[in-house]
Amino acid sequence: MTSTLVEETASPPSAGPAVRARRSRRRARLGAVLFALPALLLLGALVVYPVLFSVGRSFFDASGTRFVGPDNYTEMFRDPATLKAVRNTAIWVVVAPTLLTGLGLVLAVLVEKVRWATAFKLLLFMPMAVSFLAAGIVFRLAYDEDPSKGVLNAAVVGVHDAFKDTSAYPTARARDGHGLTADRDGSYRTSRRVSPGTAVDFGMVGVAPGDIPGDARPAYAAAQRPAAADEVGGVVYLDFTPGGGGEQGKVDRKESGLPRMHVEAVDTDGRTAASTTTAADGSFRLTGLESGTYTLRLPAANFAQPYQGVSWLGPALVTPAIIGAYLWIWTGFAMVLIGAGLAALPRDALEAARMDGANEWQIFRRITVPLLAPVLTVVFVTLVINVMKVFDLVYIIAPGPVQEDATVLATQMWLVSFGGGNNQGLGSALGVLLLLLVVPAMAFNVRRFRRSQR
Repeated sequence: MTSTLVEETASPPSAGPAVRARRSRRRARLGAVLFALPALLLLGALVVYPVLFSVGRSFFDASGTRFVGPDNYTEMFRDPATLKAVRNTAIWVVVAPTLLTGLGLVLAVLVEKVRWATAFKLLLFMPMAVSFLAAGIVFRLAYDEDPSKGVLNAAVVGVHDAFKDTSAYPTARARDGHGLTADRDGSYRTSRRVSPGTAVDFGMVGVAPGDIPGDARPAYAAAQRPAAADEVGGVVYLDFTPGGGGEQGKVDRKESGLPRMHVEAVDTDGRTAASTTTAADGSFRLTGLESGTYTLRLPAANFAQPYQGVSWLGPALVTPAIIGAYLWIWTGFAMVLIGAGLAALPRDALEAARMDGANEWQIFRRITVPLLAPVLTVVFVTLVINVMKVFDLVYIIAPGPVQEDATVLATQMWLVSFGGGNNQGLGSALGVLLLLLVVPAMAFNVRRFRRSQR
């Protein structure tokens, strides 16, 4: 009874509908706040508070006890490692989103013409399910410089060796003091000049038994044959007798010839007068020589080290190599988003262009790309935001000696703060810089999203 009188006193009958409407709106707002409160608390604890703390921490020294003002920000741009991180981040921002957007556009257009489009999209999108840690480990192995471990260098070495022969004796060297002199380019030549009708023996050492070709034969019989009057002959042999014994500088019965060794005769003007390749027993004959004296030479190509491929993770290529791994992961993402925009295009415009005689390239350049411009912009800006925060791939793929050559702002922030620098004041300043670089791109994306909704 009492509560009824109070309600009637507080709410006159004439104001009943307006009061009830206000109460309804108030309850709706209160309900919305209560539902959003957990998310707001998490947002404040995990985003707002860390941001404010980092901004405040950036004005203190490494210990966090002494206020240094903007010194961390000025130091940040005096540090060569930080400047290199800024440069690498700029490379990432320019190259990776551009390539990804272009690849995604091309693949999205091509997938429409593929019979098994769904399977193809699934195949390209699958790397998105792989964590950056796992992808980094996979590409660290793929980029390994050892061809027996790194699949890329194995392919490069295979293609190289298919077109260019490799040396069979990379560890061979001439025995010292037995008539051969080493040149700076890695070749060997005779210490004295020889005339046609002379036989010269080249004793080599340093060849492992497993490196001797299977068709090699003993060199002793060939070493006994004299040279003809118009030629220079001899043998190239391994000056080592299995089981011991023998005499250095002389061909013994058990010593093997070294086949497929190139030998040249060089005249007094430095020109190659004749060249040949040794036989299975190591013998060679340089024929057609005019009278005079010559220097015999074993070219450096005989002793060249095997081609080891490309140093993918060296200082020059480490950043492009990591960007390549990033492209492998995110190309499917760009293709799917652009493909969704492509599916929404008005087909009548495309068909009208075909009926007017436009070819596929003209349709792609003048109709498809302009109509997809909003989607391409969103994809590009989203990828820009993402590459600014890249950390895992750089930290995992780049080896320790070239870590500084591949560093970006995110890795530099971690290295300065926790990876040995122990200067969280400077690390916080780097974090603030990274935030300031990301915020404009995020604001641009949000504004475009709201505009598209309107």
